[in-house]
Amino acid sequence: MMPDLIAPSILSADFARLGEEVDNVLAAGADIVHFDVMDNHYVPNLTIGPLVCEALRKHGVTAPIDVHLMVKPVDRIIPDFAAAGATYITFHPEASEHIDRTLQLIRNEGCKAGLVFNPATPLSHLEYVMDKIDMILLMSVNPGFGGQSFIPATIEKLRQARRLVDASGLPIRIEIDGGVKADNIAEIKAAGADTFVSGSGIFGKGRDGDPHRYDSIIGQMREALASVAR
Repeated sequence: MMPDLIAPSILSADFARLGEEVDNVLAAGADIVHFDVMDNHYVPNLTIGPLVCEALRKHGVTAPIDVHLMVKPVDRIIPDFAAAGATYITFHPEASEHIDRTLQLIRNEGCKAGLVFNPATPLSHLEYVMDKIDMILLMSVNPGFGGQSFIPATIEKLRQARRLVDASGLPIRIEIDGGVKADNIAEIKAAGADTFVSGSGIFGKGRDGDPHRYDSIIGQMREALASVAR
């Protein structure tokens, strides 16, 4: 089983001091920097592009950057994020005319590839492309905005995804995004996730600018994760 990874979503960070915010959460024990890229077309919001990813790399961030593309069409922007320093690039099957081709494009650009599933999107899109996937991202909220509550039906979907990955024998991560907090992260891990995106659940705890708040909340998440045996 892969080690648990905590991925703060910078959607909830203070953009006026983004480099410092990212430095602080990584110093507090986070593993991955999660990017929520929204285009005001596929989802009703507009966020960040490759220049922000590139800026964080130039700032000195060496941790993996996990780019979640909520854009349609998706293929055009993939090489830009790869060149900007993305580690993972994940996309929604609804945003691609040719899912297999898009997955190949991501890998050909030197990144790890993944598919993202909205709450009502079936996992059947995985059936013929598991060999091209490094990460499955399950949305536990509807995409487009931060600060939403976890949708309980995602737990069973997580169990289904875990069964598929275990049956495949492939080293595929299962990521969860939306409403993940210290008080539900253990249940989410028990259902099969190993990578945990949290925006307001982490950054919302440090709004007074005190980086030690991040130590506290990420420490609580680590303790909860450690309580779940696999």
